[in-house]
Amino acid sequence: MSVISNMSRRDFLGATGVVAAGLGLAGCGSSSSSDSGTSGATIKVGLMGPYSGDVAQYGLACRHGAELYVKQLNDAGGINSKQIELDEQDEKGDATEAVNVYNKLVEDGVTAIIGDVTSTPTIAVAQASVTDNMPLVTPSATAKDVVSYGSNVFRACYTDPEQGRLMADFAAEQGYKTVGCIFNSGGDYEVGVKDAFVKEATSKGLTILDPQGYASGAVDFNAQLTTIISGKPDAIMSPNYYQDDGKIVTQARQLGYTGVFLGADGWANIVGGDEEYASAADLEGCFYDSSFSAASTDDSVKKFISDYNAEFGEAPSNFCALGYDAAMILCNGITAAESAGSKAGTDEYKQAIIDAIASGSVNGVTGAISYNGTGDPVKSTLVITFKNGAEQVYKTIQG
Repeated sequence: MSVISNMSRRDFLGATGVVAAGLGLAGCGSSSSSDSGTSGATIKVGLMGPYSGDVAQYGLACRHGAELYVKQLNDAGGINSKQIELDEQDEKGDATEAVNVYNKLVEDGVTAIIGDVTSTPTIAVAQASVTDNMPLVTPSATAKDVVSYGSNVFRACYTDPEQGRLMADFAAEQGYKTVGCIFNSGGDYEVGVKDAFVKEATSKGLTILDPQGYASGAVDFNAQLTTIISGKPDAIMSPNYYQDDGKIVTQARQLGYTGVFLGADGWANIVGGDEEYASAADLEGCFYDSSFSAASTDDSVKKFISDYNAEFGEAPSNFCALGYDAAMILCNGITAAESAGSKAGTDEYKQAIIDAIASGSVNGVTGAISYNGTGDPVKSTLVITFKNGAEQVYKTIQG
């Protein structure tokens, strides 16, 4: 997920059995850099993200998912009889602060990091981490460049261009001939998905109406939608975040558009939370892609949902699931480093984590995840639809 501006969402501040709840978190069990990643029977891992500010809802979701995985791992005995100790730091959604947080985690002696969350801060941290060869797994930073700076950086999510291509291919498979597009012209995520969608859809022979941009923070989309609807599209691609998409769908229906809307993973939880961003009737038959859906019938997903609800008192979102899987990926690498007998905090130990992630695989709640020469995962993608007011998995596209 890329940087987002001025978003509100249901609060993810549930109490947690791993650390005290709250927006501004001091490091959980922070200690000096002399610990070099271990302290007695613990292995210190950094967990960073925006836990306050405009994009806190995403950071908190990823944080809670990671906390749940680490709690379960520790309850099962940890790694090599050592407990994972999370050093949690809030970067407030700011790239400069994210680098400061990264440096703090290095000083604290972490041996690897889960984070960052949004793309611009994650890119800044990825650049800073290369010199240290610090193992880094981001749950949700989708910008293409995130993993390009060093072999130490991995992500649990797929990229903006992948989502755009996937939904363009899906549009072609559905037989749509003419497609409109409305997007936040000030958002890296929205522009990235839109550009890839338009390029791929055009190559598939679809007619793309002139894409209609809008400014960040806009709430009235009638002008853009009127232009799009006049072109009689079979579908409208709206690759934005759910607050905007809910308004866009509602306003399009009010203007008389009855066709399909398409979206990307920013649509996740447009229904099912404390707020409904569009009505069930207006969303009926629309589609978006996502790593995770609570509607999945997979046993591991159902268990994750049950465990998450028991821990935090609410249903998990896509970002919670990605945080859980990012922690799993990183801890899988740490397990290999411990098995190899390397000393935590050394260059050998960090490289062992990186090598294990790059060559290994995990069965996460967002699907089987492996890596094939880059920090981008090979994984399946879900296409989600809406029926009778609820999400359903329409199809699974294998990675």
